[in-house]
Order: sequence, then structure tokens, then C-alpha cells
Amino acid sequence: MQATNKCRLAEDKRAQIGIGTLIIFIAMVLIASVAASVLIQTSGVLQQKAQSTGKQATQEVSSNLIVKSIEGVRAKDSSTSMASNISLLKVRVGLNVGSSPVDLNQLIISITDGTNTNDLIYANNDKTYGSAMENFSTSADAAANLYNLTTGTKADPGNNGEYFFTVQKIRDEDLSFSQSNPIMNTGDLILIYMSTASDGDLSYATLEDISTGGALKDSGLDIGPRTSVSMVLTPEAGAVTVADFVTPSSYGTKETISLYP
Repeated sequence: MQATNKCRLAEDKRAQIGIGTLIIFIAMVLIASVAASVLIQTSGVLQQKAQSTGKQATQEVSSNLIVKSIEGVRAKDSSTSMASNISLLKVRVGLNVGSSPVDLNQLIISITDGTNTNDLIYANNDKTYGSAMENFSTSADAAANLYNLTTGTKADPGNNGEYFFTVQKIRDEDLSFSQSNPIMNTGDLILIYMSTASDGDLSYATLEDISTGGALKDSGLDIGPRTSVSMVLTPEAGAVTVADFVTPSSYGTKETISLYP
């Protein structure tokens, strides 16, 4: 009897399975790398936005002007001859505790006598009207700029007192505040001048110890006795500050009248 020999080739599929597993593993690593990269980038963007938002929120809460006092001054020819209405407002302002610096060059003051409203910007602000207040000088002292505020007229838009305010520093320990760079820091105390001269009281010769030569210009406001006045100070960032007051029933013979608080 003849034996029959058969040869069989065994198929080993383990290597194919190993390669497939390796391919899947590499694909998973690549996908995980891409996902991790996206997550890292997204977290970085979110962190930057969170920091920026937190900084802005802190500035909005902390930056706050405080009105310390408001005085009204009447123009005069003598101690017995004075304007019937208030010709100038002197507003003392400081900063709240922990406040960020405030740039008065970006401050807007809205003041109304109940009939007319003036929106005032700092006299050196050249963004709104294309140039600073007429005859304003960064090298001049506060008195010279106050004179120009109350007597000057800008061809466009009109009388200086209707559109601008000027400032004077009272306390500035770090010497950082100036006419050209009116930035308030914590501890500073600043005096803001606003012209309120009204038609009929323009010919008086003196205002706040300044010789006006009888050339006061109409501010558009009329702050006589028993007048309700509202003032809103809006800084570039931070909360607005509101100061409301009612003028006395009579000014009598007083040149300077305390109005607020």
C-alpha cells in the first residue's frame, strides 16, 4: 500500500492584526495630539479674554471721580455791583479710594439749568472739534486759560464757555498733573472751571480776580436764584458721577456762593 503525503501551508494572520492595531494606535495618537493642540489654543484665548474682561470690569468699578464741593462765583465791577446770576462754577474733584488714574482730557461734563444743556470737554481736547479751545495754551497757567475760557470765541463751534472746561491743580504730590497732561492719580485734588456767564451779565470787569475787560461771553446757561442744576461727569472708563443742587433763593452781596454739598 502506498502512503499519500499532503503538504499544508499554515496561514499566520497575527502579523496583519498587529499592523492594524499599530495603525489604529498611531491614528488615535494623532487625533489626541490635534485635540490637545486645539484645547491648548482655545484655553489660551479664553484666558486672555478672561484677563482682559476682568481688567475692564475692575476699571469700570474702581475708576470713580468724587465731587468734593461746588462754588459759584459772580462777575463784578465792585463789591456792590455784581452779576445777578452765577458767572463761573468751581468744582473740586478727587478720586475714590483704589481708583485707577483718570484722564480729564477724555472727561465729558454735562450740565443743565433745566432749560439748556452744555456738554463740555477739556480745553486741550482736539479730537472733537479738530483743535483745542481758542487761545488755549499748555504752557500758560490756569488763570490765563480761565480768561480764555470766559472771554474767548472759537470760530467753530462758538463761545468757548459753551463747549469747554479748564482745570487747575490744588494737590498733586507726584507732580504728574499739568495743563497739557491732566491725568489724576489717587490723592490728587483738582479744580474744574466751567463758565456759566449769561446774557445780560457779560459787561462786568472782574471774574475770580481776573480782569475780563467787560468781554465775558454767553455760556448759554442761566443760573439765577432758585435754579435746579444737574451735573454729570462721565470719565473715559468707570462709573459716572452726578451732582445736583438748587441755588439759594437770593445771592445777596456774596461774590462766592457755596452750592454743593
